[in-house]
Amino acid sequence: MPEKTILTTDLKDLKFFKRGKVRDIYDLGDKLLIISTDRISCFDVVLPNGIPNKGKVLTSLSKFWFSLIKDIIPNHLISTDVKDFPKEAQKYKDILEGRSMLVKKSNPLPVECVVRGYLSGSGWKEYKESSSICGVKLPAGLKESDKLPEPIFTPATKEDRGHDINVNQKHIEGVVGKKTTDRLAELSIAIYKKAADYADKKGIIIADTKFEFGMSGNDIILIDEVLTPDSSRFWPKDQYLPGRAQPSFDKQFVRDYLETLDWNKKPPAPQLPDDIIVKTSQKYLQALKSITG
Repeated sequence: MPEKTILTTDLKDLKFFKRGKVRDIYDLGDKLLIISTDRISCFDVVLPNGIPNKGKVLTSLSKFWFSLIKDIIPNHLISTDVKDFPKEAQKYKDILEGRSMLVKKSNPLPVECVVRGYLSGSGWKEYKESSSICGVKLPAGLKESDKLPEPIFTPATKEDRGHDINVNQKHIEGVVGKKTTDRLAELSIAIYKKAADYADKKGIIIADTKFEFGMSGNDIILIDEVLTPDSSRFWPKDQYLPGRAQPSFDKQFVRDYLETLDWNKKPPAPQLPDDIIVKTSQKYLQALKSITG
């Protein structure tokens, strides 16, 4: 049987803010408390089972990357150590330990900043139809999982319900303005390049990833999680072979299992078998170990 998981939190003495697909967020005045549960969502549906250790992996990886890329952009992380949290939060140490971040509040920008270094997922589907992704023209004749000549910025809208929608850069300019869009593209590609170089040395290919940014006063800062198996495609470098889908250290493994079922990708989602839960947990832990040692 898989280990125990935390699927939801109910911290009575803290002001509840909102519940995302994976995170429970509490409002602490000028700060937020973000708790990564062990929930997993696929095709924008939260599955009934949790993945043991998943929330702790997401938090540890985000903390690691925030520190590594802080020379490129400041971020919202204050601490992941419960003893630094406000007194009223410390009594929930058993729940919060290892899976929570105290962060400064910001005004989130309504853009998913996606960077692709390889041709996969929805990008591969779009390329087959138009030889482009989100309006970015690409060379003809590329195969699935091929490395792109250069990483590309392919933004998406940020939807509260359902799928984020892939759009071109012009569309984002209409939402946040040209200057901000150009800066988001520049930051996103700089972060991706630094992280991809680092991961490559650790035997992991970061095929694509998505970032979220917010405004803190007049400054753009990096928020949410960063470069985790939930927000990125991690491939083992020693098994990389273009022309097919790749094995991965992310939730693609669960998606692939769900694709074998007769399920319409609408709630309620099916239960995951124990072996899929255990293997998925191992993949998340392996990603953490490979990247952070």
